[in-house]
This record gives sequence, structure tokens and C-alpha cells, in this order.
Amino acid sequence: MGRCSHSPPRLGWPLSAPAPTCWPDALAAKASDWSHGYDLCRALGLKAGTVYPILIRLAERGYVETAWEQEVPQGRPPRHLYRLSAAGAEHVRELRRADA
Repeated sequence: MGRCSHSPPRLGWPLSAPAPTCWPDALAAKASDWSHGYDLCRALGLKAGTVYPILIRLAERGYVETAWEQEVPQGRPPRHLYRLSAAGAEHVRELRRADA
């Protein structure tokens, strides 16, 4: 996945500040798989200071599920994991229909 363009959210994507238009697609690409925030930063070409606040807002609105990593390598703290929720997947489908 390449770098994202920044523009205002589309069709009610629940963000109050301008956000990358590829967020829905980036999260939907591996909808059932858990991702680390760092992996999303790299995939989107964005810094953590942009990605994590957006992930938090999406989780607060029920569009993203979060969990702590269960199998943690020795010497490293557990990391937070993220994936698109059922409500988030439905919202992405709505966005795609509206764009069609």
C-alpha cells in the first residue's frame, strides 16, 4: 500500500480533523487480521502521532476493535493490536457504495 493523500473525511467517516482518505481501505485490507499500530504507520506512510489518535477515535466509535498482544517476546512489553470491527466493515461498504 502506498502513501495516503490527506483530505477531509468522506461521508461521515468519524474523524473531526482531516484524515487520509485511504484509512477505510487500509483497515479493510486485512479486516479480520490483527495489526500493530506500527504496521499501519508504515503501510499508510504516516507518523505515529497521526495514526494512534485516529485509531483511538475509531475504537471509541466502535469501528475498530483493540486487544493486547498475548504472545510477547521476552524483553519487550506487549503491544496493542487493532482490526476493523463488524460495524467498521459495514461502514467501509457504505463508503464504497457512495463512491461508486
